[in-house]
This record gives sequence, structure tokens and C-alpha cells, in this order.
Amino acid sequence: MQKFIGIALLLGLLSLPLMAQDKVEVFGGYQYLNIGSTTNGPSSSQGFNGWDAAAAFKFSRYLGIEGDFSGSYATINGVSYKIYTYSGGPLISAPVCRVKPFAHALIGGIHLSGSESSESVSWDGYTVMAGGGFDVKVNRALAVRLLQADWVYYNFSSTSAQGLSLPGFSGSKNVRIATGIVLRF
Repeated sequence: MQKFIGIALLLGLLSLPLMAQDKVEVFGGYQYLNIGSTTNGPSSSQGFNGWDAAAAFKFSRYLGIEGDFSGSYATINGVSYKIYTYSGGPLISAPVCRVKPFAHALIGGIHLSGSESSESVSWDGYTVMAGGGFDVKVNRALAVRLLQADWVYYNFSSTSAQGLSLPGFSGSKNVRIATGIVLRF
């Protein structure tokens, strides 16, 4: 009887992906983040390389909710910068044959840190991202995200470091480009 229950549980677990019917998608890949001018900073833009990961739950074929996490890194004039975002929001997609265009609007938090030698400073704030892209289906469980492009707004609160008060700043001339692999469950 215990073997029968064990086999039944195993078959039930193996059939979960079939019952889900592509309800969950997990994305992972490379991202390029271009930061434009800021309200209280330099007027030139700067590129950051990093990673992007997202998970989406689909309520229907066209509508879902997405959580997005990313990390971007650059060294500018000897200072090592790291930017991390965590955001979520609605996802709309319209599958057409093997191509699935999508759009999303995400809101969440952002963390920026800069360090040189033993000195470091960090800011926390919020971010808003809006954009979309195209996934191309390879098979039922795998797709390639050919392109994801997002407009990125950020706003950082003021902070203090080594007894100095540093002002907050914001920027809206930013773009994030991503590409990678999508797993569907």
C-alpha cells in the first residue's frame, strides 16, 4: 500500500507541469542599463552591465503579474557602483504562433552604492519601469527573450556618509535592455 501511495504521489507531482499550462514563467539573462542625466548630478550618461531575473504568474493567456529583480555594475573614475532593483506589477502578453510580445509596468525599490578603497556610500529609493519585449518559443517549456526594453525612472532619498549630508536625486532619461532565456511551467 505504501508503494502504491508513493507511486501515486510521484505521478501527481510529475503531472503538475501539465496542469499548469504555462501559468508560470521564469526569465534570466543579461541586461544593459543606461543612466541618463540626473537632477543633481552630471549631465552625461553612463552604461552599466548586469543581470535581470523575473518571475511571472499568468492568470489567463493574456494577463499576469510579474516580479523583477536586477543588478547592474560599473566602475566610473575609480569608484565601483552597484545598482539593485526589485519591482513588480501587471504583465500583458499576446501570443501569436511562436512569438509572444509582452508589455509590463513595474514599481518597486532601488538601491545604489558606490565605493572606493575603504569608503562607501549608499542611497535607497523607488523606481518605476515601463516597457516590453518579444519572446520566441523554442518548445513548450523554453523560449528565448530576444529583446526587452524598459524606460526606467528612479528617485533616491538623501543620505549621509562620513558625517556629510548628501542630497537626494532622480532621473527619468534611463533605458534598460535585456535578453536571455525564459522557462515555462
